[in-house]
Amino acid sequence: MSIATKPRTLSELRKNDWTSRTVKQEIHDNFLRMLQAGEELFPGIIGYDDTVIPEVNIALLAKHDMLFLGEKGQAKSRLMRLLVRFLDDELPYLDIPGCPVHEDPYRPITAEGRRLVDERSEDQIPIAWWPRADRYAERLSPGTKFADIIGEIDPAKLAAGTSMSAEEALHFGLIPRMHRGIFAMNELPELDELVQVGLFNILEERDVQIRGYPIRFDIDVLILFSANPATYNRSGKVIPQLKDRIGTIVQTHYPRTRELGIEITRQEAGISLNGEWPVVVPPFMNEIVEQMSICARKSKYVDQQSGVSARISIANYRTMIASARQRAVRLGENPAVPRITDLAHCHASSMGKMELDMMGSHQMSERQVLDAIQAEAIKTVFDEYVDKHGFGEIAEIFGQGVKIEVGDMLPSNHYAERLKRVPPVWTKAFEVNPAQDAAVRASCVEFVLAGLYVTDRISRSQHHGRVTYET
Repeated sequence: MSIATKPRTLSELRKNDWTSRTVKQEIHDNFLRMLQAGEELFPGIIGYDDTVIPEVNIALLAKHDMLFLGEKGQAKSRLMRLLVRFLDDELPYLDIPGCPVHEDPYRPITAEGRRLVDERSEDQIPIAWWPRADRYAERLSPGTKFADIIGEIDPAKLAAGTSMSAEEALHFGLIPRMHRGIFAMNELPELDELVQVGLFNILEERDVQIRGYPIRFDIDVLILFSANPATYNRSGKVIPQLKDRIGTIVQTHYPRTRELGIEITRQEAGISLNGEWPVVVPPFMNEIVEQMSICARKSKYVDQQSGVSARISIANYRTMIASARQRAVRLGENPAVPRITDLAHCHASSMGKMELDMMGSHQMSERQVLDAIQAEAIKTVFDEYVDKHGFGEIAEIFGQGVKIEVGDMLPSNHYAERLKRVPPVWTKAFEVNPAQDAAVRASCVEFVLAGLYVTDRISRSQHHGRVTYET
């Protein structure tokens, strides 16, 4: 419908055969239409096709309010925001100056809206259009007050002479303002109990009552929640009456495979590997970055109730690419190729994205835990490559007194010069990523050396950011 042909009055809207629907019916109908047409329903969501998405689909068709229950970084907020795409492109509402509610032209809920419809002829009642993107609002629970999302008596209006018993004295919160839209509350267990009671009333009766004000507002809204399982299931964090009224709980999860995790990381990192300083990432470097997150989620040193955010992989991937690009620019190497020594900078991007298990007997610092996790990830990936390529002979050369120095700012040709003494042996190292480029070969060398170290075949010393491998 073009701007010129959109109904601008209530009479034009009736002639246009527009039908009033609840927001849940609107989403239900549009979802079915898109499903029948074979459209992509949840673009950008990876790894949930057989688990999370079917549950969301059923909940939409059942017209349920939903709670997305999962650890940090499991796309809960993204899923909630994607539900906007099942709304109509635009929605007509009564164009009342100053009215905070987008009134259904056929069923107004405020005194002002009803008065407009009762006192004017339909060809004098103005209609405006509410864009789909504006029909979604969300709020983070900590610090949220009753007035923020439900409403309060407006003292300024009282001071101006409005009677406290008049509807006009009320200030509407986010949920009434989202009448005919979608409202999402993140981290539900952190919400004040008084506000939870207000939400329970909305879910149960679909109405809003502010400070006992006698008029009920029949709110039409889809309400979504997100929560962490550890806090949601803790007694007293969410009132039982509110839990009981949530139609569907959708359980999210971490990527089920490393390959899916890598795909998600690449998508969410939003980094172009092309451009003036292109980056070539060897497969084993992608695998190690994702394996670090997998190891962290199994580590006895990490508080698993708190969870390990999926954002740790994204942040570490970006850090790895940034370190490789910096080296390429400073040394004039093209392309930039990440190495194991680039992962040393991942301490900064990993901290804060997981919590240590302080109840354990270990006395390790966060940095030491991260070192242990990185070493375990390198060992896991290295063992997979050893099965395929075999690197036993390389370990033997260190028994002959060979030392090799590596570092994130060493030129790639430094590695080539060092390996001239043992060319037949090192040809196996380059099988992990067949390429003649010096930077790719340097990355392969570091991977094999680090793998031999974490499997206790050679030793390592560090000094001023450089690492020396030897027996």
